[in-house]
Formats: sequence, C-alpha cells, structure tokens
Amino acid sequence: MALDKVIALVFLLVCLLYGYVAFYTMDATLPPFMKHNPIWPSSLPKILAVLGIVASLFVILGKSEPQDEDGDDINYRQLANYEYGKAVAMLLLMVGYALGLSTLGFLLSTCLFLFLGTWILGERRWLLSIIVSLIAAFFVWYLVQQVLGIYLRPLPSFFAR
Repeated sequence: MALDKVIALVFLLVCLLYGYVAFYTMDATLPPFMKHNPIWPSSLPKILAVLGIVASLFVILGKSEPQDEDGDDINYRQLANYEYGKAVAMLLLMVGYALGLSTLGFLLSTCLFLFLGTWILGERRWLLSIIVSLIAAFFVWYLVQQVLGIYLRPLPSFFAR
C-alpha cells in the first residue's frame, strides 16, 4: 500500500473517532436550554469530522499515481536522512510561543514566532520577514480584538499598570 493511502487510513480512523465524540459524547453534556439552539458547540466538530472522512476516503479509494523516479516522494528507507532538526525546532518554537503569549503579549510573541519560524525554515531576508510578521501579527490581532470582540493582550504584561 502506498504511503499516502496509509496516512489517509490513519487520518480516517482519527476522523471517525473525532466524529464519534462530536456526534455522541459532546451532545450528551449539553444543558437543557441549549438543546433548542440551531447551532450547538458540536456543530463545527461535526462538519470537520465529516469533511475529514470524505477527504480521506477520496485518497484511499482514488487511483494511485506511479512513483516518481526523481525522488520527490517520501522514501521510507531514507527516513534517517531527513532534516528532523527543523521539525524539532519548530515544535519547540510553538511551545515557546504558547508560553510567551501571556507574558510577552500577542503582538510581540506572534512577531517573534513568525520571524523565528521563517528563519528556521530557511528564509534569510530578515527585513522582509520582519515586515511580514509585523503586518500579519497586527492584522490577526485587529481581526480578533476589534472585529470579533475577543480580548487579546497586545503588549507585554510588564507594560500593564
């Protein structure tokens, strides 16, 4: 079986479990006054589970393409030669981002995460990375804070009164 079909099969199993939780266990814990609402907290998980099941079935039941000879596909015999350092560095950066949100504030921690993430992944135009990370962090903060009305501490906690 091709690697993409194995991954799709694992993804299908995860989506089936996620769908079971969304359809059965999440709805059982709803308070009585919410059972008459048209949209429940489990509505988005239900949609995601169904879409994930459909997408994985497309991959599993689809026709396999022949393997490329130029080495673009993942070769499970050469797994030791892949760059795991970047993946581990990105995971550590994500943990640092989650821990830094409360102390550094959303804008600074997001800018640092985006800039360091692009640097880890190989982008060496640091001025462009800084500009893009500043614009992206401010844009997301503005959407969440001003449009959605969800408070995010924009600045570090030591700037607070």
